[in-house]
Amino acid sequence: MKHLKRILKKQSGRNSSGKVTVRHQGGRVKRYFRLVDFKRDKVDVWGKVMTIEKDPNRKASIALVYFADGEKRYILAPLGLTVGAKVITSTDAPLEIGNALPLNKIPVGTQIHNIEIVPGKGGQIIRSAGSFAVVFGVEKDHILVKMSSGETRRFNARSLATIGQIGNPEAKKTRIGKAGTMRRMGVRPTVRGVAMHPNAHPHGGGEGRSSVGLKYPKTPWGKPAVGKTRNKKRYSNRIIVSHRKGSKK
Repeated sequence: MKHLKRILKKQSGRNSSGKVTVRHQGGRVKRYFRLVDFKRDKVDVWGKVMTIEKDPNRKASIALVYFADGEKRYILAPLGLTVGAKVITSTDAPLEIGNALPLNKIPVGTQIHNIEIVPGKGGQIIRSAGSFAVVFGVEKDHILVKMSSGETRRFNARSLATIGQIGNPEAKKTRIGKAGTMRRMGVRPTVRGVAMHPNAHPHGGGEGRSSVGLKYPKTPWGKPAVGKTRNKKRYSNRIIVSHRKGSKK
């Protein structure tokens, strides 16, 4: 649908000033950005799935839905959703694939995706191909959800989630095959620091195949490149009940 597409501007890793802030980006093919409805805020209106499409901007498939009031929207296509199926967002929606409900209306053990962290903000978690989470339990005004990584998180009971597993689980088996495919995807070559001139990288220089030559590896700007990088005061810490297995927390 033309009105649900926008031309995706090529940033080439640059900010508004034209300075490269993300390296190794640029040169991808032209493509359109699909406006996917992550909020699922069309409440109590049935929609019919007309097509299942490939989205070049994500590995998950998307579904074009025609709603009863005439509006058309793209949604993430869960595994098992077929053309002709009907979907709805409602507190009384049946527990069927593609329907969106508040977490407090979804029974324990149900597979879900596209979960809201803040009610009304839209789904932010479990949106990649083949992923799903499981409703794990109830804790006062919150719902415990077990993520695919094994981590258990606490969500507001009013947050919306969609029933089912995201489609296209075979996406992780995709083989790139050649360097040219990465270039068409917008990924430019990565050069090792030890192969550079010492003026370009702290690891550069030396005779022959020399090592880093430092006590610890550094970024091109001289900052430590190993160790714990996660922010200790990250907002999501308060919703994590138990960390995934093997996590250093």
